[in-house]
Amino acid sequence: MNPNPAVPGAAPDAGSATVAEASGLRVVGADGAPLLEGASLSLRAGRLVAVTGPSGAGKTTLLRAFLGHVPEGTVPSPGAVRVLGHDVFALSERERRELRRHRIAYVGQDPASLLYPGLRIRTLLTELGPRRAPGAVTDLLAAVRLPTGPEFAARRAGELSGGQVRRVALARALARDPAVLLLDEPTAGLDPALRDEIAELVRRLARERGVAVAFSCHDAEVVARFADDEVRLDRVRTTPADAAADAWRTVAGAGPALTEPPAAGGPEGGSGVPVLAAEDIGVSFARGRSGAPALDGVRLTVPHASAVGVIGASGCGKTTLARVLVGLQRSTSGTVRLDGDALAPGFRRRGREQRRRVQLVTQNPLGALNPERTVGSALARPLRLHRGTGAARAGMSAAGLLLQVGLPPDLSGRYPHELSGGQRQRVAIARALAAGPDVLICDEITSALDPSTGEAVMGLLRRLREERSMALVVISHDMALVAEHTETLTVLDGGRVVESGRTASVFASPRHSATRALLGRRAPVPGGAPAADRR
Repeated sequence: MNPNPAVPGAAPDAGSATVAEASGLRVVGADGAPLLEGASLSLRAGRLVAVTGPSGAGKTTLLRAFLGHVPEGTVPSPGAVRVLGHDVFALSERERRELRRHRIAYVGQDPASLLYPGLRIRTLLTELGPRRAPGAVTDLLAAVRLPTGPEFAARRAGELSGGQVRRVALARALARDPAVLLLDEPTAGLDPALRDEIAELVRRLARERGVAVAFSCHDAEVVARFADDEVRLDRVRTTPADAAADAWRTVAGAGPALTEPPAAGGPEGGSGVPVLAAEDIGVSFARGRSGAPALDGVRLTVPHASAVGVIGASGCGKTTLARVLVGLQRSTSGTVRLDGDALAPGFRRRGREQRRRVQLVTQNPLGALNPERTVGSALARPLRLHRGTGAARAGMSAAGLLLQVGLPPDLSGRYPHELSGGQRQRVAIARALAAGPDVLICDEITSALDPSTGEAVMGLLRRLREERSMALVVISHDMALVAEHTETLTVLDGGRVVESGRTASVFASPRHSATRALLGRRAPVPGGAPAADRR
């Protein structure tokens, strides 16, 4: 563990009390291979420790070990994890539950899974807290920079943006007044301004409340600016994962796709009719006449084989738009068209072929993958349903899909909870590709991946787009990724389109203040795109 001298502000004394520690932790899988080998991590009051490393290195396994949770079928080394003086794995299950309820809190990569969809925010924030004072909800919402009015507190998780869900989950964890706070990728999928705000918020809470915080992170800038210490994990299981990665690089380079291209559907790109178009989409979650709409008159055009970017601050409506496009969210106004034909607003009213042609990869794959299906079963189902692939060949095609997204085929027998966050994200991408879509909507699909894996996944999607005339809709807060992998760009702010045009033109000369904020610009760059190219 190396102190990070780059952190500004008044950090606690380096001699702060150690409240939790993992020393030489080894976690061995059912097959005898280690998931963690000799991992050590010390958590001290008032300090932030970043746990870094490539996807699949065991970051989540290490954090969850402090809760007394390890993957099913694995064996941790005895005496290696202590929290507040207790050997976690020597405690009874009742004692571990008490520890987790009162002294230690964890927010995972998929915070939406922590928020019961039927409960309102005000209930989520009070049901576990030790205090039920009238102002407790307001105080917690204010602490995580969320609206404090009764309208927001009355919402449910399904009415929140991804960034808002993360902050509600953090507020729910803070309601317990924990001594130890464990955060798995807390800044993933957030726009840069909100990312920095959340990181600074966590650091301030650690300082003011004396909480020991550990957070996993792929963002080197966040680690450099906000962490007091850093522990880096490297992959322990080098076989067959490395062999799969080598094969994947070969496949993703120049070789043919491992799955057969889909049958052509709809007109060619030269017809002038976009493969997908949203016209004047409106969505409102408000009750009665109060509250601003989530989307208001949004238009989006996706030509055949194109790559369209959608950006905006957290809460601007990006994910809501993605859900409208695939029919998971009903719009209150407007129309979605596929090859010029109007689609039903609800997913279940669309035909099987229409559903196949437009696929969504969500930001939180754990909620999208059936927990009772193995990886192989999850991939085989769309192959059989949409492609008519027989059972025997479906298994081979599923293995090929895993290789395409950089995963070893032996993951086919695992369940979603047995995978890391990055592995789950790649399985979700593979499942969407299994349907052979004409449009793939990617909602922050690289946020849970380390930079090299994320870039490789985007390279794969670019190759598939070129080979199979597949269109991409890329929703992301990663401006470098959007700049490199999209051709046109739409900027949302407050549920409205505030700017659109060619990506290069928007980046060179952002005209709206929301765009400039996202790009880190204080003023437009002179010499913008021609008027015909911008709106």
